[in-house]
Amino acid sequence: MGFSERETLVVDANAPGAIVSALNRAGFEVIGPTVESGSVVYGPISTGENLPRGFTDTQEPGHYRLNPHADGSYFGYVVGPHSWKRYLHPPAVRLFAARREGKGFALEAQPQEAPPRAFFGVRPCELAAIARQDRIFLGGAQPDPTYRTNREGAFLVAVQCGRAGGTCFCASMGTGPRAAAGFDLALTELSDGGRHEFVVEIGSPRGRDILAKVPHRLATEDDLNAAAAVTARAQAGMGRSLEAEGLPKALLAGLESPRWETTAARCLSCANCTMVCPTCFCTTVEDTTDLTGDHAERWRRWDSCFTLDFSYIHGGAVRRTTASRYRQWLTHKFATWFEQFGESGCVGCGRCITWCPAGIDVTEEARAFRTGSAPKERT
Repeated sequence: MGFSERETLVVDANAPGAIVSALNRAGFEVIGPTVESGSVVYGPISTGENLPRGFTDTQEPGHYRLNPHADGSYFGYVVGPHSWKRYLHPPAVRLFAARREGKGFALEAQPQEAPPRAFFGVRPCELAAIARQDRIFLGGAQPDPTYRTNREGAFLVAVQCGRAGGTCFCASMGTGPRAAAGFDLALTELSDGGRHEFVVEIGSPRGRDILAKVPHRLATEDDLNAAAAVTARAQAGMGRSLEAEGLPKALLAGLESPRWETTAARCLSCANCTMVCPTCFCTTVEDTTDLTGDHAERWRRWDSCFTLDFSYIHGGAVRRTTASRYRQWLTHKFATWFEQFGESGCVGCGRCITWCPAGIDVTEEARAFRTGSAPKERT
């Protein structure tokens, strides 16, 4: 859907704060980008002053730096280490508790409740990731109750990308740098030539109601063209590319390739890639008890196919080597995910490249399997 095919308005440079305030007044807890420990992370925000205005970032394999930016834009950076799944599919969830009663136990079900939340500053690749997790957690016969509670009613304010990071490859995956659907509001920041305004696309009646509380005007053709140029610039500056066609077949044909061992020699099995990935969803279950044995709890926590115990069955772990665990992750993300869900498990956000301590680049690994190139040694 093009800009001209949806109700599109223009607001001034103070609009992000005004939208946050309107969402707060509407009863939403607003979660958005803010600066913490030298990176852009997601957390509760109450005003536009909480947003990381005037910052940009540099990202390369194993490298992230947040730097001041003189133009005063609100969204001059790309994605950081957090993804929205931490609020939809939380890192730790108590499933139930039990207490001793006489000779037995009484179970206490975990209440399924969450405050109405608005996610402010959702990038197009992240909208695509949320859609994939919707399919995972809500698409089956037994929807996940925690995810469903957190997802229902979530208000999504998207931000169309005006620049691409050094590890971004969303254009290759068809998930950005512009989102066409899946949001209540979508902002495109115009901050060139002394101009600072936002083109806002309305994606839902709720979005229209919120924007009605913010001063605005109708977008002109010049505004629409300027907004289209912003995302075109981001697409032209994409830091990475990945040819997805034929990749599942190439990966599954190369299960015994020596490339896995070459990559494993660098991989630390730290699980950073799966923790920052906005679509990875693996978990483990832990049971805990107090010292008296009168109280016990069952928790679900994020886990990773890179941990040795993740593939444990009676007698030991199935995937004992780093090579086998890396192979499991890459082939699932880019090959067998299609068999499960009909699409790739990757949205091209580049987080796994940026936050890998060894700088392993999935686009480089994918290219090696597609082209059949020999393993590449690194010094």
